[in-house]
Amino acid sequence: MNDILALGDTETRRALQLDALASILPMERRDKLATILTDDDVETLRHLAREGMGENSLRALASDLAYLEAWVLASTGSPLPWPAPEALVLKFVAHHLWDPAKRADDASHGMPVNVESALRSAGQLRSEGPHASSTVKRRLAHWATLHRWRGLESPLTTPAIRTGVRLAVRASAKPRRRKSKRAVTRDILQRLIATCASDRLADTRDLAILLVAFASGGRRRSEVARLRLEQLTTEPDVQLDPEDPHSPLLPCMAIALGRTKIGQADDDDSRVLLIGTPVTALREWIERADITKGALFRAIDRWEAIDDRALTPQAINLILKRRCAMAGLDPVEFSAHGLRSGYLTEAARNGVALPAAMRQSQHRSVQQAARYYNDADQALGKAARLGI
Repeated sequence: MNDILALGDTETRRALQLDALASILPMERRDKLATILTDDDVETLRHLAREGMGENSLRALASDLAYLEAWVLASTGSPLPWPAPEALVLKFVAHHLWDPAKRADDASHGMPVNVESALRSAGQLRSEGPHASSTVKRRLAHWATLHRWRGLESPLTTPAIRTGVRLAVRASAKPRRRKSKRAVTRDILQRLIATCASDRLADTRDLAILLVAFASGGRRRSEVARLRLEQLTTEPDVQLDPEDPHSPLLPCMAIALGRTKIGQADDDDSRVLLIGTPVTALREWIERADITKGALFRAIDRWEAIDDRALTPQAINLILKRRCAMAGLDPVEFSAHGLRSGYLTEAARNGVALPAAMRQSQHRSVQQAARYYNDADQALGKAARLGI
């Protein structure tokens, strides 16, 4: 409340309006967003939330909208105009995608120093050098989306813009970075699991998080964080070997994922299965934590008191990094996304058909999922071993 009182009247109103999006937008960013976004921006975000835009998409859109507002103010001294002139879009591309070699000889190439300083002071700019092309393309796509939602004609799809972006991407030549430098493959996962061997509640919880996130198809950290007990259903036991009717039975559980990054809450296919050890680990956590409803994975304090609120996506990432450090691995090389890439890598190594793996991982892009299969084939194949 004291933070709200410290804001101006207009910003206070925006902050209170953003409270309605508290389950989607990080609360620690609410006051900061209120100082950057306009009344129309806030109303647009609320409208998109009512229309059912996915939580991850809405968070990314709100962040990009705030960046666009801050950049326009720093570079032109005026608020973000609607519709945006084509020249302003080209200026945005020029400020974010540029040639580092040319910048060394021409200080005016790329983002001007005063604009860069203003954005850094506002906490909106952290990267050095040209932006990743994927980041620029995402922000341009969100800019175009916001035009459409406002009923305006977007300049972002004109031939001049498409050509400008293509040439700028080629000039900036910034390599795409993986979300996790290394995949959490089965051997890595086993080392992380070994750190959860004690009877501490945190170990029981983290074991369940690791196994569930991996076995359910490499779930995104945001999906793991917002899992609720109500999404789980107990399924009939299944055989260890589907082709052997006499093989041992394993426990089975289904997770209704609901709305995901690429799926809606009512998608019939947004259901994945857990079989065997992950089910056992999850049931042990639920029983020990006495969870009867609501958030599945929650914070635990040093006295082993369990919070009612769900862990944040960032907390899931930090848990994985902490387990990496405990296992003697470099936490810098891993992130929660490594569970996702690791699942598909293991699927490829074990001969699981790509469509079956995608059904579990919920990838919609064959190109994206196949990349992990191609990486696995390249590492295991003979072509790269001819020089041995």
